[in-house]
Amino acid sequence: MKRRSGRPAGRPTGRLFWKFFLSILLAQVAAAIGIGSVFWLREQARLSNSITLIETGPPAGFMLDSAAIALKYGGVPALREIVSQKGRHSVYAVFNNGRELLGRDVTPSMREQARRELSTDRPYRPVRQLKAPDGQQLLLFVPRMYRNAAGDTLTAAQVGGPGAGPGRDQGFAAPDGARAGGPGPDGPGLTGPGGRPGFGDGPRGPFGPFSPMSRPIPLLAAIIVSLLFAALLAWYFSRPIRALRSAFEAAAAGDLSPRFTRGHRLGGDELNDLGRDFDRMSGQLRALMDGQRRLLHDVSHELRSPLARLQAAIGLAHQQPDKVAASLERIERESVRMDKLVGELLTLSRLEANPDLPKDELVDMQELVDGIAFDARFEAGDNGPAIEVEIEGELQATVRGAPDLLWRAVENVVRNAVKHGGAGGRVDIRLYARGPLVHVDVLDRGPGILDADLPAVFEPFFRSNRGKNNIDGHGLGLAIAQRVVHAYGGTIVARNRDGGGLQVAIALPVAT
Repeated sequence: MKRRSGRPAGRPTGRLFWKFFLSILLAQVAAAIGIGSVFWLREQARLSNSITLIETGPPAGFMLDSAAIALKYGGVPALREIVSQKGRHSVYAVFNNGRELLGRDVTPSMREQARRELSTDRPYRPVRQLKAPDGQQLLLFVPRMYRNAAGDTLTAAQVGGPGAGPGRDQGFAAPDGARAGGPGPDGPGLTGPGGRPGFGDGPRGPFGPFSPMSRPIPLLAAIIVSLLFAALLAWYFSRPIRALRSAFEAAAAGDLSPRFTRGHRLGGDELNDLGRDFDRMSGQLRALMDGQRRLLHDVSHELRSPLARLQAAIGLAHQQPDKVAASLERIERESVRMDKLVGELLTLSRLEANPDLPKDELVDMQELVDGIAFDARFEAGDNGPAIEVEIEGELQATVRGAPDLLWRAVENVVRNAVKHGGAGGRVDIRLYARGPLVHVDVLDRGPGILDADLPAVFEPFFRSNRGKNNIDGHGLGLAIAQRVVHAYGGTIVARNRDGGGLQVAIALPVAT
């Protein structure tokens, strides 16, 4: 029969890769557009605050000084002679009615900026308000000039600066006197002083000339780099996830072997930790499954023996009616043994299924140990080993937990010592406190346990020296004791004693 895969039929693969890829790419493109817009807005704000249509430097001040002297000593004709001279810069003289002395065009924005300069505190006084001999008021300033590709000198009014009327949509004046260098409807592009290309022609906006988006080659390079980076990052994250997915599919099929502990298939540190956690989880699942299989095998083996003896006793009763009493006694003994085995199995199963045991009662360990020792002496009888309890001084030996479970845990250890170590003639129970822990040590002088078997002594159905040890028991007492002690935050350890015998040490936290 063909095994069905856990993956739904027809489901596309690699969707996570594309999600990572597109998310990272969109984030990078949005960041590029946002950063370009911010720089463009900052450039626009800087230009709008620094655009000027008149010269404000020292040369303009010197020219205005000459014009003022000519007006003072020669009147308007002398001033006309000065301003009509051809040169890189010219002085403009504007009357109150807005007419320029030589009839040249003067935009309202140019006059407004000149009037604002009258109130500014500049060392060279780039704008002058003078009075002609005939009483007329004249506003003198030097407009900023531009030069086109043909070498012609133009003013801001002619190139369409801000407020220049019909030509203002063709560009704007820059702080250093530059203007757009691209061709326009009126002729070749304009340049600033010294032939420097202007910057203002063409569309404005985040993708305009002042934005990084205005140049196609850097934009294309940025997109390619973003694609490569997004693909690399998406592959870096999706590859280990695909490896984990294949590991999950293998685990679902029953293969719990480790996959990430030895190699570095997952790449990053956190992903390596995730792989190791998966290996640890699969190892625990494998151990649990092996334990369940071993427990089922041991239970079957333990139940098969008393059932076989029961069948033999019943058959003997049928064949020999005169031995019915002995057969019934054997049947009763095997029934009690099976009942005890089933009870211990139920207790062990309950402890493993629900490790959170009740902890709402205070248990006096001194009283508990005395009661267990009294019962053990009674069961051992006169021919059994001596059971002695040693209590170290006045101690606070109260723990929190369920009295019946704690009783059963310590009693199982004591009974194990009496059964297996009673041949030494003495079993000691020592009770003492060390810091926040109360200790119960059970010591005997029996044959002990092989050092190789000590780690497995608390496993269910473990019995050392099976060939030599014919003492009744199922090997569940110490397993139950370990689970009870661990459930209450304690420890239990078995070690061989010097001179022979076994010591089982229990430590439980003192109740606060």
